[in-house]
Amino acid sequence: MTVNTALADVLDRQAAASESDALLAALVDHGVYVPVQGEGQVVFVQDEGGAPALPAYVSEECRVHRMPEASASVHCDALRLMDITGHTGVRTLLVFAENGWARVPVPLVQQTLRQRGRQGNGERLHLSWTTDPHALALRAAFTERVREYPAVRNIWISHARWVDTGIEQLMVHVEVDEPLPSASTQSLMEGVLAQLSEATEPSLGVIALHTVEHAAFVAELEQMGLDTVRFDRETGRVTIVSREFDGPPAD
Repeated sequence: MTVNTALADVLDRQAAASESDALLAALVDHGVYVPVQGEGQVVFVQDEGGAPALPAYVSEECRVHRMPEASASVHCDALRLMDITGHTGVRTLLVFAENGWARVPVPLVQQTLRQRGRQGNGERLHLSWTTDPHALALRAAFTERVREYPAVRNIWISHARWVDTGIEQLMVHVEVDEPLPSASTQSLMEGVLAQLSEATEPSLGVIALHTVEHAAFVAELEQMGLDTVRFDRETGRVTIVSREFDGPPAD
């Protein structure tokens, strides 16, 4: 039976409060089992305050023990969890092991997912150039709005494939010179998505990068030939760098 042992360890030791970083990392890196009914309808519960919450378990065996009334469970990685909570508006996960549980706010999972987009032991995310119309619409919207956010330095837009799961989506990396989590990135994305409305690709990931803390990864992004929106706040100039205009980079 497949078990998220790292998550189970934190929960079973009743250490969720003192080891919240480890809990979130285990959840994002290895996923959880979400209960379903009938033809795959996700089961929701109420938290202690009466608000809707998404229950999640460290294994199917744990789900059977704690929620036998559900038909089955499906393994969900962090992206799938964000898809479910994004479509339903649920803001809380209730995460269970055999001998412990924790209440996990969805925004903390989102933040951890962005921070762990890459790991030191190898690339979890494969990025490539894309001419997807949604990506081009994002590029145009960023070009119009980025001057409103002096902390933003560069924006890269790509097609992303998560190596662990094979899930594919559009990805936006935003380089900022302000502390993370980046308020500028959040506000910029909210404005851009509101502008594009239904024209926006529904599966979209966003990762904020700090100019100094993530300098090595920023340098890698610069070599990938991705569509890039650059903002020079000293001159106010916005520049688009794209193979669409310049052709493929020389070998």
